[in-house]
Amino acid sequence: MGQEFVGLLLALIALIVFFSLQSEYFLSVLTFTTLANQMPALLVISVGMTFVLIIAGIDLSVGSVMALCGAVLGLAIVELQLPLWLAASLCLLTGLFCGLFNGAVVTRFGVPSFIVTLGMLEIARGGAYLVTNSQALYVGSIVDVISSPLAHVGLSPAWFAAVIVVVIGQLVLTRTVIGRYAIAVGSNEEAVRLSGINVARIKLAVFGAAGLLAGLGGLFHVGYLQSADPNAGIGLELSAIAAVVIGGTSLAGGKGSVVNTFLGVLI
Repeated sequence: MGQEFVGLLLALIALIVFFSLQSEYFLSVLTFTTLANQMPALLVISVGMTFVLIIAGIDLSVGSVMALCGAVLGLAIVELQLPLWLAASLCLLTGLFCGLFNGAVVTRFGVPSFIVTLGMLEIARGGAYLVTNSQALYVGSIVDVISSPLAHVGLSPAWFAAVIVVVIGQLVLTRTVIGRYAIAVGSNEEAVRLSGINVARIKLAVFGAAGLLAGLGGLFHVGYLQSADPNAGIGLELSAIAAVVIGGTSLAGGKGSVVNTFLGVLI
């Protein structure tokens, strides 16, 4: 257990104590379950952002990609009458495609990720408006299985899924080759390249994963609101970056922790 983790945990406890003293209604099960059930979309997107920052990149498109993926989900259910599993698959594939496109442009043409993802931010947002005709699509109770709190628990399946993503993300980062390569790329990309490691493949995988998780965030968001809103996720990329940086991930790359990002989101 690192010092950063302990420091973040103490900061979170201090915030809970502070707000509990400010309001007699804050310290309750209802408060914490409500906060937890609002968290999944931001949490999974922040996990993806952690890996992007670790390789010394940035992804400004995640909020817009989330909106586009949610729009695709809404269109598939409302207009095309597809079953939820198939609509969800299209939602995730849309996010994966956007992420891979970002990664391909960054690696193939050497364009800074800031510029590429800023462009994708506008493209995906425009796509969300086109898909929904600039109107929110009411999806209805078909998505209750995603974000409706479970009886006797108060937490939604989306929250449990988001926590599983955090666990998997931390294991990938600390226990797999691609995680160690990602840290190495962020620390010294040229040294990694000279070592014979395919840097482009690592970057492509990271941006693809970030896009896929943005798609998952879109799924969670639609499930929570029971509608696909083309304006969803505006500014979400800044919230994700803030949570990741609060968790101790370096903007310069080469350092980060998914578990600390989880605490950053909570804070």
